[in-house]
Amino acid sequence: MKTLKSEKKLCLLCMEEHEVETVEVIDHEVFKGEEVSFTAQYDYCSATEDFLESEEMIKANSLAMKDAYREKLGLLTSNEIHDIRKKYDISQKDFSEVLGWGRATITRYENHQVQDRAHDDVLRKISCDPKWFIEKLHEAKEQDKISEKAYLKSLHEANEQYKKKKNHYLIDSIYASYADYEDPITRGNSDLNLKKVIEMINYLSEKVNSLHKVKLMKMLWFSDILNFKRKGQSISGLVYNALPMGAVPEGYEQIVLLDGVQFDTIQYGENIGYKFKPSPGFEITELTDEEIQTLEHIISEVGHLTTDEIVHKMHEEEAYKHTACNSPIPYSFAKDLTID
Repeated sequence: MKTLKSEKKLCLLCMEEHEVETVEVIDHEVFKGEEVSFTAQYDYCSATEDFLESEEMIKANSLAMKDAYREKLGLLTSNEIHDIRKKYDISQKDFSEVLGWGRATITRYENHQVQDRAHDDVLRKISCDPKWFIEKLHEAKEQDKISEKAYLKSLHEANEQYKKKKNHYLIDSIYASYADYEDPITRGNSDLNLKKVIEMINYLSEKVNSLHKVKLMKMLWFSDILNFKRKGQSISGLVYNALPMGAVPEGYEQIVLLDGVQFDTIQYGENIGYKFKPSPGFEITELTDEEIQTLEHIISEVGHLTTDEIVHKMHEEEAYKHTACNSPIPYSFAKDLTID
């Protein structure tokens, strides 16, 4: 028993005025067939050596017991549900409306009722997936379930959470696009490794002046296929498609937006170009010494070429000549690569 405070007042147990202690104890109860332990608070009368709960304590102790039950079963606690709601700056009623539940459901979950597993799964998805919450917000607004003011306030917070999760969404999107490529030879006998991809981009942009997107894509391909020619596997696990300008990695639009990839946008007449640069504090942690040697060799062979020159060199490769447009370039053409 731990004493939290002591106050002189009328004790409702012995009906005498004396110092009544507010204490914490570890209680044990059975809830829904599960025995749980939790910290409860009581008033303690030293004269009767007994405990008394105020109305406020009854509510708090009941919630503590139910939260212990939630933790035991792996459900979100009342505080965790409250934190999800506050993260999106939305009221209990509006949160319930957005989720399509009864308008008092979230209030009950935060105060006295234990959610079922299905609702718990929804709350967890909302917590980790702000994009989905934004979609639910839009639906609720279109159906006039929440006010314009509440919608805009929560949308702002959800967008901020979405920005923080941007890299996570990009990674998921890239890996999802690679799920279609089961043939190991298409991936160079390597699993996709985005950490290595990011390091390759940083290493190349650190060593090569004026590294723009088209040239970068070709240098990545030359690096991967040369490594395959030497070691029987690519560096990155990237799949390259044969496009009019040469080899381009699957998911390149998402790859260049990943955290750790940096570029400046340059205006060329009516067009915008990307000039890549190393991230501040860039360090190599994933690439092996042999892979770095491959990159260095590619830099020495094609790093000095202009964009047009490297595109022309790509077009002269047997791998490009014998691959249908918009199709993956097999790494089996590594034996014909003009670079050793």
